[in-house]
Amino acid sequence: MKEKMIILRRGGSTRDPFRGPSFESAAQQEMKVEVDEVERREIPKITRNADVMAVAPPMPMRLIAPLDDHEATPEEAGDVTWGLRAVGADSSPFSGDGIVVAVLDTGIEASHPAFAGVELMRRNFTDEGDDDEHGHGTHCAGTIFGRSLSGTRIGVAPGVRRALIGKVLGEGGGSSEQIVTAIQWAVQNGAHVISMSLGIDFPGYARWLREQAGFPEELATSRALEGYRANVLLFERLASLVRAGSQPTLIVAAAGNESRRSEDERFEIAVSPPAVSEGIISVAALGQGASGFGVADFSNTGADVSGPGVGVVSAGLGGGLRTMSGTSMACPHVAGVAALWAERILRTGPLNVLNLTARLVGSASFDGLTDGFDPFDVGEGLVRAPQA
Repeated sequence: MKEKMIILRRGGSTRDPFRGPSFESAAQQEMKVEVDEVERREIPKITRNADVMAVAPPMPMRLIAPLDDHEATPEEAGDVTWGLRAVGADSSPFSGDGIVVAVLDTGIEASHPAFAGVELMRRNFTDEGDDDEHGHGTHCAGTIFGRSLSGTRIGVAPGVRRALIGKVLGEGGGSSEQIVTAIQWAVQNGAHVISMSLGIDFPGYARWLREQAGFPEELATSRALEGYRANVLLFERLASLVRAGSQPTLIVAAAGNESRRSEDERFEIAVSPPAVSEGIISVAALGQGASGFGVADFSNTGADVSGPGVGVVSAGLGGGLRTMSGTSMACPHVAGVAALWAERILRTGPLNVLNLTARLVGSASFDGLTDGFDPFDVGEGLVRAPQA
């Protein structure tokens, strides 16, 4: 029986009939994403092809659903959101000018006043309507590059003038096929930073294999684990191709909200895919307290860096402001800071993924965190915007 598979290939290879294959430098190679129906027994043969980087089944992807979602109060908003102050965006001389940011999420409310003056290149990868029906993507985009609303600054990098908006999640979620294709689209259209607040739905995939494909429970679990591992490798290889490409693009992703420290301090869940894949910057969520910043109860552990993710005020559907919590809210803070660092680097020289990653991760600090924090919960610490 044939199964749908995502096949990731590296392009840019040439073959001399007399001297054999000769590959172009990594900087010249391009990625190619294919989706095909293949026999399971053919997969080992396909993976032996020199240009094939990964083969994986499309797995369901879901929104990393925000917590405590409500209309923002004036007290929560203030003149500058607490998250912007925490990362130092309000005192940074950089605004993200000249940097292209991609947000792969539920879409965007393009008419929202927070995005006035921003050139939005939109593409819908779902089979639903083009607009943001949830508000999650609009909120995340607002945190990255939103303009001030009602006297409140919400955007880390409000100088961004061009943004790529990929709607990859609809009412029923999405799939890794859509995410991989959207990443390719974003890179091809010049994204310097890609922000993703989504994760693999492992339980949903195992359930589909049981209920729709008719697999017995043990086999469904085994196939789901196989698909999980293949997708982690898929995103890892994809990130490596992005790093090697001619377009300098950094991928930032939310760590996930499955931990339950408030119920049991041992209830900590590891970073979920795609954020867990090597080459993608994973982001944990911090909240503010009387004694400093602390990891959010829900934030998954083992992330690379942290960002403000509790009680975050940003753009909401209908033109107003909403407050949400989650690693989904921490991720765009880090993506926005990455845009500021990208502008900083470009002012003095060429930009590449290595120096952008080094500046972003290197800016992270434990300063201001509550005493007794676990480094495994916060990674390298809270990222900081360039100040000079």
